[in-house]
Amino acid sequence: MPRSEHIRKVRRIVVKIGTSVITERGLIAPSRLSKLVREMVSIIQRGYEIVIVSSGAISAGSALVKRKCNLLTIPDKQALASVGQIALMNEYRKYFMRAGLEVGQILLTEDDVNHRRRYLNARNTFNSLLKLGIVPIVNENDSVVVKEIKFGDNDTLSAHVANITEADLLILLSDVDGFYWDLADGEPVDEIQEITEDVIMRAGGAGSDYGTGGMVTKIRAAEIIIRSGEMMIIANGQKRGILKRILNGEQVGTLFYGKKSLSSRKRWIAFSQKTKGSIILDDGAVDALCNRKKSLLASGITGVNGSFDLGDAVEMRDTQGRVLGKGIVNYTDGELQRIMGKRTGEIKKILGSNYFDEVINRDDLILY
Repeated sequence: MPRSEHIRKVRRIVVKIGTSVITERGLIAPSRLSKLVREMVSIIQRGYEIVIVSSGAISAGSALVKRKCNLLTIPDKQALASVGQIALMNEYRKYFMRAGLEVGQILLTEDDVNHRRRYLNARNTFNSLLKLGIVPIVNENDSVVVKEIKFGDNDTLSAHVANITEADLLILLSDVDGFYWDLADGEPVDEIQEITEDVIMRAGGAGSDYGTGGMVTKIRAAEIIIRSGEMMIIANGQKRGILKRILNGEQVGTLFYGKKSLSSRKRWIAFSQKTKGSIILDDGAVDALCNRKKSLLASGITGVNGSFDLGDAVEMRDTQGRVLGKGIVNYTDGELQRIMGKRTGEIKKILGSNYFDEVINRDDLILY
């Protein structure tokens, strides 16, 4: 399918802006940021909705306190991020206000993504801001989560934001033209539909002294997007008119896309829930889940591993230990130990009146 056909139906976009796109020599570059904002404004005026996930807070903070990013400890970087976030938002607001647009700041934590009610609250906030014509600008809000700074999770965060907002397209703007099989090839890969071990291996490498993300974090984001059935493009944000070119269907950057779209709830289960344990299924239960699209019953469970509570996510494995998927469980590990292998009619006698017919409802599971 031509690139233009993929892009034609796009209306809601998440744009992740890398540090290298809006900085020069480690400092926020007003000329770069203002040009990018003008481009986003013109796109909004064409009827698109845009959500921004912006890096650059550490660089902005380092400029204010006159400290070099590459000489800082992790706590220092976290402190500078808290200072720089204010300055960065002021810069975005200044340039959007020139076009008569207001911005709104949304600071997310991992817990906001993991907990269903907070996930839905975040989605409602995004929808309300966009309905009001306000541009949401997102960043990480947990000053003690070291991995967010160390591993450049703004790429992964942007993929979660794309899922929360049910965006049609995620655009990662960086200082590279796309994903390369080999830098010596000269041209980036046009499109990728599956994140293979080879793709992951070739994505190795860290970010710049001022940014924290490398290609590996972008591929992690692409995996989320592909499995959600949506689209993502890695492109060079330093190239003039890059967003317009993407939305015009030009062959710029690398397009990642999946074929099977997941519902919002199944996306949340697949990518926002950390598993607390696993349950082993017999061949009949595997067939019921994978081929007959049924819920998981206690009668098909042969083993329980880990410690988990009602509402936690658990892996589902076959008797050979292969992971089939994961789901939100209706029982604790202790209760499952007592009822596994039992028919639904027997559960009430074992546990009393407080029981569920399904261990995992069909709507609460995702298969890989």
